[in-house]
Amino acid sequence: MSVQFGRWNFEGQPPALDYTEKVSAALAPYGPDSNEYYAKGGIIILYRAFHTTKESRRETQPHISPSGTVITWDGRLDNRAELINELGDSLSIDSADVSIVAAAYEKRGVKCLGKLIGDWALSIWNPRERSVLLAKDPIGTKHIYYSVENNQVTWSTLLDPLILLAGKQFAICEEYVAGWLSQFPATHLTPYVGIHGVPPATFVLLDPGEHIVNKCFWDFDAGQQIRYRTDREYEEHFRSVFAQSVQRRLRSDTPILAELSGGRDSSSVVCMADAIIANGAPDTSSLGTVSYYDDSEPNCNERFYFTKVEEKRGKTGLHINIGPDQQTSAPACKSYGDGSILTPSYSRRIPEFGNWLTSRGNRVVLSGIGGDEVMGGVPIPTPEIQDLIATAQLRSLARQLKAWALQKRKPWFLLLFEAARGFFPPALFGISECARPAQWLQAKFVKRHLAALTGYPSRVKLFGPRASFQDNLRTLNCLRRQLACQALSSDPIYEMRYPYLDRDLLEFMYAIPREQSVRPTQRRSLMRRALADLVPGEILNRKGKGLAMRAPLVRIRNDWTNLVRMNQQMLSSLFGFVDPVLFMAALQKGRRGEVVPIVSIIRMTLFERWLRDVRALGIVDADISERLQMTLLGSRQVGRNRTQRNHYEQSPTGEIGGSEL
Repeated sequence: MSVQFGRWNFEGQPPALDYTEKVSAALAPYGPDSNEYYAKGGIIILYRAFHTTKESRRETQPHISPSGTVITWDGRLDNRAELINELGDSLSIDSADVSIVAAAYEKRGVKCLGKLIGDWALSIWNPRERSVLLAKDPIGTKHIYYSVENNQVTWSTLLDPLILLAGKQFAICEEYVAGWLSQFPATHLTPYVGIHGVPPATFVLLDPGEHIVNKCFWDFDAGQQIRYRTDREYEEHFRSVFAQSVQRRLRSDTPILAELSGGRDSSSVVCMADAIIANGAPDTSSLGTVSYYDDSEPNCNERFYFTKVEEKRGKTGLHINIGPDQQTSAPACKSYGDGSILTPSYSRRIPEFGNWLTSRGNRVVLSGIGGDEVMGGVPIPTPEIQDLIATAQLRSLARQLKAWALQKRKPWFLLLFEAARGFFPPALFGISECARPAQWLQAKFVKRHLAALTGYPSRVKLFGPRASFQDNLRTLNCLRRQLACQALSSDPIYEMRYPYLDRDLLEFMYAIPREQSVRPTQRRSLMRRALADLVPGEILNRKGKGLAMRAPLVRIRNDWTNLVRMNQQMLSSLFGFVDPVLFMAALQKGRRGEVVPIVSIIRMTLFERWLRDVRALGIVDADISERLQMTLLGSRQVGRNRTQRNHYEQSPTGEIGGSEL
């Protein structure tokens, strides 16, 4: 998880020395292993390393190619051996990843980007063509942002220098807000107008003419299909690509930590990693685990399951209590250089976790994110039925409708209707219940950004890629948006890796028939069959995880006074995003223990806190700040707040509490 920064002034004017020093200070917590830079004319490129492999410790960045091209690379190249064989010349098995990438770019230009398998983000300064190229891998696990203004372009792994050193205030991007309050923002958006993110599988080419070329360099092949005669052949192929994916992410010269929740996804990663390490795989260190539990959640306590995995591997990992009575610290936006977080994605700091990583030298953490979506953890028949409709396989359609109707306990014609409606424009049948915007959002805001608030819905193409393939890509796009919102950690610093988001594994899962991964009587069918001898049966055959509901509701009750105070003068309301009366009504329901959209409530609360923090830092646009002040002091708002305050004070359930939501 190394970090990079660059600024290019088209007129050749170098940045001020104090500016460069402040940028370097902002990058320092995320890249403690080196402090390197390139400066010539109007361009300066900074790089701070965080080494996780033995090859990375031999590299020098920014890397300067024989042609003069300057490359900074943050990533892990998984197909090193293949590229070395193809490129030859001065490369060897000990070459650093950035050297291999530089050789590929020298030989093939931007065409090489689609050949780079792994998790990465890079920037390339080409002095001959006077252009900057920014790119990210097809999944998008890394961050790189940029802005173009005043005859210069600036790019960075972190938002901090782009925002805090811009010397101006920003307008809030409403589309980003809509995405954050629903199903995550589009990957090219940031909370700030004028600051953009590089989308996955995309390169952005910038030149002095202010021409911005934004182009996809790779995509999944809709025509690729894998068909075997027996289930066993699918199982063997899956096991091979899954093992490859895990082994790629075990490449590290320090001990690795894996999240072990007790679910099938994380448990399968840990068990496969143990098998790989036991077989003496190269470039692989030891593996530890971290598990979270909450004894107060009767339907969502994973202690029984993750201890089953620990019994199998003969090792006990770190166990962390995350119950509502446990105190964790949530970072607030602070002054520059003090770990400010400039997006709503606050991450709680758990002291035990940080101390464990530091004491054991862990720099890499494996995550099971993506397993549900890729392996068939959500057992819905719609994509499979749509495939059969599109290909007019009527006998198979009738058979599967009957099987799924029995499993779902729904009439077959209702399942058929649900599948068929996907081929029509979403507006024709209205918004589904699960995709509807939160009821407390203001109507005008919903109308302006309905697409973002409903996850950018689209209809299934009847004449095109398989319906299940289209569904896979939509699901992947949701994961990409989620990853784009993940905040980097600097306390402690570590690199997160995702075995279920391996490109080769995804290509395999998208090319096989959907009935292999999801069957009427068995979710995650292929995974469970292929790993039956590797993962404890209690894990593979367990029921789905319960939804943790009690802890957030307890926090609402405990933090009631602060929530009421926040609701009385919500900046989100003054910006035109939220109706505070309706939001308070939802909080009241949650406090009484009624069913509420708890995830949406948490998102709304985090967003309001973030909005107050960035306003306190002076990041919000000046005109908006003045308008907000006038509104806050206006008699109409004061009267409305007084009415709300009287209502809350008269509530018979108005006890105060002290914990933080």
